[in-house]
Amino acid sequence: MPKNSVFINAFESVCCAGDTSEVLFDAICAHQSGIKTFSEFIPNKQIALGKIAPSFSIDEILELTCKKVLAKSSLENFDNTLLVVGSSVGGMQTTEAIFLRDHHYANIDPKLHAIDAIAHTLSHHFTFKDDISFSTACTSSANALGYAYEMIAKGVYENVLVVGFDTLSLTTIRGFDALGVLSSRPCQPFDVNRDGMNVAEGIAVLLLQHKPHEKSIELLGVGYSSDAYQMAHPSPDGAGALCAMQKALKCANVQPSEVGYVNAHGTGTTANDASEASAIEALFGDAVLVSSTKSITGHMLGVAGALEAIICVMALQKQIIPPNTNLVEPENKTLRFVNEAKAQSFRYALSNSLAFGGNNTALLFGLPQ
Repeated sequence: MPKNSVFINAFESVCCAGDTSEVLFDAICAHQSGIKTFSEFIPNKQIALGKIAPSFSIDEILELTCKKVLAKSSLENFDNTLLVVGSSVGGMQTTEAIFLRDHHYANIDPKLHAIDAIAHTLSHHFTFKDDISFSTACTSSANALGYAYEMIAKGVYENVLVVGFDTLSLTTIRGFDALGVLSSRPCQPFDVNRDGMNVAEGIAVLLLQHKPHEKSIELLGVGYSSDAYQMAHPSPDGAGALCAMQKALKCANVQPSEVGYVNAHGTGTTANDASEASAIEALFGDAVLVSSTKSITGHMLGVAGALEAIICVMALQKQIIPPNTNLVEPENKTLRFVNEAKAQSFRYALSNSLAFGGNNTALLFGLPQ
């Protein structure tokens, strides 16, 4: 049975490095990191984080970002649109703030705590045909995009709005600190001197549809794997990431030699970067350009997949390869890391999202046929 094509027709984002996607892409190309150092999250310790400096509340920013995407689209409203949310913390920050203020749970609203708190919040401003929420740690919004792809490809929906949303939660920050993987400076993905990641917050919204518009980029394939090597570490040889990338390419009948750019998960942790580099090398050798953009944005956890999808979409639209930042001495000597923004003709871009428990998702984007 033939599949419907799936197009990304409108998008917008907000993160520490830019309050729009255009500002963000310029910041990536100019090596302007949004990561700053904070001392209030962990007692007697400074850590580097990606924090939005909002002029509005985070919920107001979410509403405004969705309105911007609607205004860029051909839709009058979201009445005939499926909402798919990807988040690792849901409304946890809201719950924390109330508990730390009141020192009890009486005033906590369960509807504003769970992962579907984002959908609940948006339901006050928009009407959707239905909604579903995914929480799979750092692959949450990548899996949301994968689900959107399936729904449109199979003809279940014509319009799907994917929302990635995560805020800086104490539970999350201190959890990563307990693992010993937080850096006190902007991270250095793939560098021999990397010392950890930067937890970040942000919003990324994409509208996927079954028909293209001007400047549409096609979501061509999705690949999933679950290697379950260890709860908090990927397999050293990158078997899970490799499998996900292979499946994404097979889904679209695209050969590795045809891919021009890989947006790596590249968190800056010792285990992740070594594993992912091995996977990319196994599939592509030195034939593809590679970068991680998390030294600019930080690691937005459940938002990362959706935000980096936007980065890939813009890279294809502009025909510019986004560079690495803070990569001085690559640990992997085979991969072709890009250190400056590079104008280049290319047709396909692949984005990796890797999560705890060996939950891996790869997304393949391309210029429309």
